[in-house]
Amino acid sequence: MFEVKKIEDTDLVKNPVIAQMSQYDHEQLLFCNDNATGLKAIIAVHNTILGPALGGTRMWTYANEMEALNDVLRLSRGMSYKNSISGLNLGGGKAVIIGDSRTMKSEALFRRFGKFVNSLAGKYITAEDVGISPSDMMWVNMETDHVVGLPGKSGDPSPVTARGTYMGMKACAKVQFGSDSLSGKKVAVQGVGHVGEYLVEFLAKEGADIYISDIHEPTLKRVSEKYGAKVVGLDEIYDIDMDIYAPCALGATINDDTLSRLNCSIIAGAANNQLKMEGVHGQAVMDKGIIYAPDYALNAGGVINCYAEVKGLTSNWANEKANDIYTTIHNIVLRSQSENVPTYQIANKMAEERISSIGKVKLPL
Repeated sequence: MFEVKKIEDTDLVKNPVIAQMSQYDHEQLLFCNDNATGLKAIIAVHNTILGPALGGTRMWTYANEMEALNDVLRLSRGMSYKNSISGLNLGGGKAVIIGDSRTMKSEALFRRFGKFVNSLAGKYITAEDVGISPSDMMWVNMETDHVVGLPGKSGDPSPVTARGTYMGMKACAKVQFGSDSLSGKKVAVQGVGHVGEYLVEFLAKEGADIYISDIHEPTLKRVSEKYGAKVVGLDEIYDIDMDIYAPCALGATINDDTLSRLNCSIIAGAANNQLKMEGVHGQAVMDKGIIYAPDYALNAGGVINCYAEVKGLTSNWANEKANDIYTTIHNIVLRSQSENVPTYQIANKMAEERISSIGKVKLPL
């Protein structure tokens, strides 16, 4: 179902967008433009076999529209895998708004975006992601009911995302070190925004030796002072002696350059699409003897939190479900070692197997 098809150069010239959709096996793309509000956005629906496509909206200053397109395609596919491997009855989707989240937000922009979401008639359910807050989602909610993560409901999914990341990190430690205790372990957290800070809190409570970096200096200073974490430079973080590297900012930080510098035993963080090139860097990580926790399996706490809101389940249910990420990651790592296959491939297989099996008894929306 998710086989990457060969794309001929002539196809790319004729229709690069459709070619990319075919490569990732997407169902639908919706390009959104509104001159009056300044909205420029893309909504990607990857797969709806398991249920409506759920995934957050990211607001980011992309270098160009093709960069935004590539990001939304990869992120939405990741949501299909994440929802599947987490045992949720949800498909995968994602949205990106092109723009500076610190200067371009407005009620009008988000309400116009809400109208576009509503035009999909429930095929896509949105939530917050990078650059978006629960209060922004309230504006979206004025124009559509297909939104989760609202204040007074499930709210900010970051604490549950951090919980799942922390539990999966402990599962990796169990295999790599023989104990899942993180006390005294050197953990470098790259990015201490919403999820990263909650992860630092979990690690601090267990007595880990924490190093942090972030592009936002005031946040970095506050988190450092609050939890006793050591601040390192944005580039320096790849060179420190550590047990665990936890990327919690943007993706593709596991690449040719960083892998030649990273001195760690485990990579386990909340960022999406951490491997710059799955086929190359997933294998390279394994060859170096590093345990890599596949990002979409590890950071599934956020979507678990949103699923609880969709189904009317409690926050206690969401936290307990996020704790189960320990078992999911543990099984992935053990199967990877048993089959001598990179962990990302094992996770993909597990996600695809569930979608394929349910696809035999359910039709896409």
